[in-house]
Amino acid sequence: MELNLDSEVLNAYGFNNEDLDIIQIGTGLINRTYLLSQGISKKKYILQNINTLVFKNPQAIADNLRLIADYLLTAYPDYLFIKPIPILNGEEMFFFQNEYWRMLPYVQETVSLDVLTEPQQAYEAAKQFGKLSRLLDQFDASKLEPTIEGFHDLGLRYEQFQTALNTSSESLKQQAQNEIDDAITHRYILDYFQSYILRSDFPDRVMHHDTKISNVLLNAQTNEGICVIDLDTIMPGKFISDLGDMMRTYLCAFSENETDLNKIKIRLPYFEATIEGYLSEMKHILTPTEKELILFSGKYIIYMQALRFLTDFLNGDKYYPTTYLIQNLDRAKNQFRLLSDLTSREKELQDIIEMHLD
Repeated sequence: MELNLDSEVLNAYGFNNEDLDIIQIGTGLINRTYLLSQGISKKKYILQNINTLVFKNPQAIADNLRLIADYLLTAYPDYLFIKPIPILNGEEMFFFQNEYWRMLPYVQETVSLDVLTEPQQAYEAAKQFGKLSRLLDQFDASKLEPTIEGFHDLGLRYEQFQTALNTSSESLKQQAQNEIDDAITHRYILDYFQSYILRSDFPDRVMHHDTKISNVLLNAQTNEGICVIDLDTIMPGKFISDLGDMMRTYLCAFSENETDLNKIKIRLPYFEATIEGYLSEMKHILTPTEKELILFSGKYIIYMQALRFLTDFLNGDKYYPTTYLIQNLDRAKNQFRLLSDLTSREKELQDIIEMHLD
């Protein structure tokens, strides 16, 4: 839909409503995103309002992106890294009426997908996320600030689940008893991760942390990967954050909102494409411990997301938006089913990984 934005926001970037067409775009649930088309030339820009309920320190996002952009400009000047366009006074964001805004360049002749329709798309996306990690292999990740504290901390998510279990109503707990049992049964995933955490060859890296397919730009004609976008959650983390999230979101034909659990299955061609694309960039960068944990990364992220949906249901749906009463419980069921399918096919999936590690 076309709309007007406050003139103060547009003026900060040297624009006004009169020479712009403005359309709200995107399917993300966090930031509001607008496409701006300027005058006769129709030059386009992306304008985003940063959700400060999720990102409590927006300055950390700006600082991280500046550090990474400066490094890549020196080390890999040909790499397309989408950094914000400064406002007229040179600052990276505009603060107005307690809201943060930032503008980004629009990359012509590209698309971002909401749904994967062929394995090659998974390959290209995984390759792009792997490429960014490879290029930042020598960057000191400790220079970056966490933009969401504990975002992929499974220990924290399990503690939050336990707290919800202790404070939730008996009615909600009865409805979720099977999923509560699943959550406790799969606690071994957290224990397994913690047994690796002190290994010297399990480093913190610069991770994107949100590797869904819509966060990669593809060539509109060829589907070739162009670059990674939506960099708010780029911060220090383990490699399992990115690869695990790709497994969670690329491998099943249906999202976490699908309630027919018989449809929740791993698609082998998409698994192989994801592994092949990622390892085409990262095979020679990953340490022996990281290579050992490639398949585990899927278990880690899927289990964590199942816990988060279940915890939110037990807390009365305070975090994830819902359209009906037990949607977060259904989402948890969905993710536990995906975890079950991944685990039951571990041998054939690991064989695929070994083939692409050779």
